[in-house]
Formats: sequence, C-alpha cells, structure tokens
Amino acid sequence: MSNYEFDPDFASILPLIPTESDLSDPGQIPEMRKQRDAMMASLRPPDRDDVLKRDLRVAGGGEGLEIALRIYTPRAEAAAPRPLFYEIHGGGFLFGDIEMMDPWCQALAAHAGVVVASVDYRLAPEHPFPAGVEDCYAGLVWCHDHAAELGIDSSRMAVGGQSAGGGLAAAVALLCRDRGGPELCFQLLEIPELDDRLDTPSMRAFTDTPMWNRPNAVWSWRHYLGPDASGEVSPYAAPARAIDLAGLPAAYVSTMEYDPLRDEGILYALRLMQAGVSVELHSYAGTFHGSALQAEAGVSKRNAAEVFEVVRRRLVERRP
Repeated sequence: MSNYEFDPDFASILPLIPTESDLSDPGQIPEMRKQRDAMMASLRPPDRDDVLKRDLRVAGGGEGLEIALRIYTPRAEAAAPRPLFYEIHGGGFLFGDIEMMDPWCQALAAHAGVVVASVDYRLAPEHPFPAGVEDCYAGLVWCHDHAAELGIDSSRMAVGGQSAGGGLAAAVALLCRDRGGPELCFQLLEIPELDDRLDTPSMRAFTDTPMWNRPNAVWSWRHYLGPDASGEVSPYAAPARAIDLAGLPAAYVSTMEYDPLRDEGILYALRLMQAGVSVELHSYAGTFHGSALQAEAGVSKRNAAEVFEVVRRRLVERRP
C-alpha cells in the first residue's frame, strides 16, 4: 500500500482490510457475498428498543417482481405524519442487502425522528442495469403511494445511500424529476459511485487503497453495465453523465480523502451547485472508502453526527 496519511484512529483496522479483491469472475461473486455477509453479521449490534422494524414485500421494477422493503419507525408518538428517508445500500452494485444498513437505519430513525425505508434491490452481475435502479425507483413510488399506511408526509421525502447506493440515489432523483415521480426535497449522497468513465485524478491515483480502489471500480462498472453494454451509457446508470442537473433536490455530498470515488463526488456536487441546487459538501481528511466501519474513530463520529443532523434539519425542520 502506498504511503497514505490515514487518520491514526484507523491504525488497528487497516491491516484487516483487503486492498485486493478479484471481482473479474462473475461466478465467484455469490461466494464473496456470503463471506461479506457473515463478516457484517458478526459486527452487527443488537436492535435498538426505540425503533420499530417491519418487513414488507412490494412490487419491484419488473413485471410480476417483488422486492423487500424494511420500514423503521420511531416508537415515540408522533403528532403528525413523519418525513420519510429512503435508504439504498451500497456494495459496488454487486454486494449488500437490506441487513447491511440495518443498524444505520435504526440510528437515523431514532436520532432524526423520521421514518426510514430500506430497499433490497437486484444485484449485478446476475441483474445488470437497469434492474437495480428500477427496483429502487419502484420501492420509492410504493412508499409515496402508501404514505398514509406508513404514517409519512409525502411532501417531505428524501433519498440517500452510500457508495453504489449513493449513485443509485442520485439516479433515482433524476428518474423522479424526469418521470414526474415522487417529488423529493433532499438527497444524501455519501461517497457516491457516479461515473463509469474512471478518469478523475483520484480514480487514476488510488489503485491500492483499502476497501475500494480502481481495479474494484473497473469490474463494478463492467458487471453493472452488463456484458452487452455498448454505445452511450445512460445517466440513470452513471449520473455523472447527466447533462442537466437543474431541478434536482437539495443535496448533501460526502467524500473521503483516499477514495478513488472522491473526485467524482466533488465534481457532481459542484455541477449541482452550478445548476442552482443547494448543496452541502464535506470531504473528510485521513479517511478511505468505507472507513466509517470503524465507528469509534473520531472522524467517523463527526461524519455520522453531521449526517443525522442534516437529515433532521432538512426533513423535520425544513430549513437549509
């Protein structure tokens, strides 16, 4: 690994994180999912007692298809319908499920006082674009159409995600605008995977960073776009390719210093601002892609507190 100046709080975890993952063989990815899921399960804390969880099956993005939604509702009584935060998990379009973000979703519901809906979308390479984003969009539409059942205010809906989930969240925001779908008031794009062209300075430079690096990104996009992909890539697959970003919801964008995705996140935030969209942008020093897994690190705590606060401010207090 190159001589990166990581925050000292990550010293104990860095030797445990791989810098090389061979994603080239689609046949190996299901076994890799099992290994990652087992690791995540071993780190999962007990459920909170101040948040109610329930699992639903709803119509997905294909004919006759069902997808899973998990709904998180604060147990405290609410005087009025609550805002909704729609969470899309990360995993490079290849990994992750509804369990991956379960502790985070519980914490967000409790700290921000919002209903959280987490979607379990189809993964590549078995289901390349547009399967995943269509599932995510369909789940959001279902939540909007069942607002009364969920106890939510459909005028205060936000979408968000981390890594590939951040890219999918940005794509869902584009779909909502372009299809006349649910009107979103906010998008939370954390360390988002947005650009298949892989040509930013950070993407070219970070070939051996922990958790995520250029070789991983190459195969992530190849599998997501599919073996038959040719011609111009859709902005609903890679939102960085969108020509017009006007009319999108306000955004919070976070990036990590030693993350190949850093520059595409910053550039997308800048283009949103240039299009007249209100944006908060924060790049965290000494961090890497997925460094928030070390939740006790000081910078991870600052990141989490800021995210929970911005969601509460944008959705509950309705202020910038």
